[in-house]
Amino acid sequence: MQTVIIEGYLTANPSVLSAQGSGKKRASFRVLETTRFRKADGTPGERTTGFNCICFNEATAEKYIGPFARKGSRVVIQGHVENDTWTGKDGVEHYDMRVIVGDIRLKNRREASDGAAEDEGDSGRQVQEPASGYDLNDDIPF
Repeated sequence: MQTVIIEGYLTANPSVLSAQGSGKKRASFRVLETTRFRKADGTPGERTTGFNCICFNEATAEKYIGPFARKGSRVVIQGHVENDTWTGKDGVEHYDMRVIVGDIRLKNRREASDGAAEDEGDSGRQVQEPASGYDLNDDIPF
């Protein structure tokens, strides 16, 4: 099994549907990931790849992806790759590669309009001090 980790953005709001036979919920969505690189002549380039993703974990689909994931959300997905084939109505065989989601993390930024940041003001912010106890703004002694 091939395990992949993808970091990208949702292209649309996820679709949370129930399976016809069992009624179990699943979420399907598409993630775009952009890779930036330098061409041989030194000019910058970029390549965007789309991934079709399906999450069969009912609790994750219904209680995490459905209410919180939105178009444009930044996500980190861990899962495995699976090939799918089907025959269309026109008799043509179609092929698709999709990511079966094992773990998903949303990296949404909290907007000031959410209310929580406005009510707390600056007191809700936490500043992380350097672990060594030294002030990073001091001059280097050498």
